[in-house]
Amino acid sequence: MRGVLAAIVASIGYFGVTFALACAQATSNPLLAYRLAPYDGRLSGRAAIATATTDIADASKRARGERLARRALLQDPMAVPAITALGVNAEARGDIAAARRLFHYAQLLTRRDQRTQLWAIEDAVRRDDVADALRQHDIALRTMPKMKELLYPVLRQASADDGIRPALVQTLAKNPIWRDNFIDYVAGDKDSDPVAMASLFMALQRARVPVAATAQNRVVDVLLGAGKNDSAWNYYALIRPGAVRERSRDPRFSGAGETPSQFDWVPSNDNGIASSMSTGVFDFSVSPSIGGVLLRQDQLLPPGTYRLTGHTSGIDQPNDARPYWSLACQNGKELGRVPLPDSAADNGVFSGTVTVPLACPRQTLNLVARPSDSVGGSSGQINRMELIPLP
Repeated sequence: MRGVLAAIVASIGYFGVTFALACAQATSNPLLAYRLAPYDGRLSGRAAIATATTDIADASKRARGERLARRALLQDPMAVPAITALGVNAEARGDIAAARRLFHYAQLLTRRDQRTQLWAIEDAVRRDDVADALRQHDIALRTMPKMKELLYPVLRQASADDGIRPALVQTLAKNPIWRDNFIDYVAGDKDSDPVAMASLFMALQRARVPVAATAQNRVVDVLLGAGKNDSAWNYYALIRPGAVRERSRDPRFSGAGETPSQFDWVPSNDNGIASSMSTGVFDFSVSPSIGGVLLRQDQLLPPGTYRLTGHTSGIDQPNDARPYWSLACQNGKELGRVPLPDSAADNGVFSGTVTVPLACPRQTLNLVARPSDSVGGSSGQINRMELIPLP
């Protein structure tokens, strides 16, 4: 009796070990896993799909995959890989209707099978059913987040299509769990087409889909970097209601967050320069003998003459060490300077004019620090600055 019990225990141990080994090989080597545990429906199904898709043109392999799939379903009617294998074979035979039924059944059993979801997406595209294709994308991205590496580039490329973009925006407006991550991906993807990106983000803005300020500003900068000045401004004006192209912006230095666009005030904080914007004041300090740009803002000013005016406090330096405003073309050619006076003079008010020529469509307005020999360097505040066209 003890010998019989020992044999049973040994047999159970053997099957336990082989089954554990089979499960360990299920993903990397499904055929070996099947040979180790041919009685398990899930492993039989994995072997079926592996066989059916090894060489889709080989009829004998497809037939073997079909047999394995049917065996797997006898062992486990819920073996989704087996159903998928049957669907793959049906499609290979040209029986799309049967494939559609099988994949639909597989999707009813689980929405976490990657092959099933990809087939559903491809089938919707084949039928030119944009709404269903996006619905299948949504299912895949909600149930299998790792599929974003495969599907995000597809959706980004699809967003360039005028016939698909409105439906994609509607999908995003429903706030799927992957929405913000996808929007950030498009804004930060170096392969994104700038014009298509602008079209998508303008559509999102019009549909009142929330977009993080970081992503918005990145879109503006990408468009400017690609030389799409008009597209950049059109989008910027949409996200900054009231912005006017013919003048500088944010005269009271309210700021645009930690990641401003190039159309916003961009303070410098490096190489001995420290600056900040808070409570309507731009505050700066510069180490001794250090010079450089303290603050900048890109412009798209039409040709003409402009007045630069504002107010300072705390500036007390010799004439040759005080900061100055400079307007320069994109090619670096300076169009004019307006030095900042000692804040004790004229109550800290400064004013001057600059002229933008015809062949200068994009400019940069810079506040520049001159090197100071003072032990404490230089510092000060600006609480108002405007660049406006003269009548």
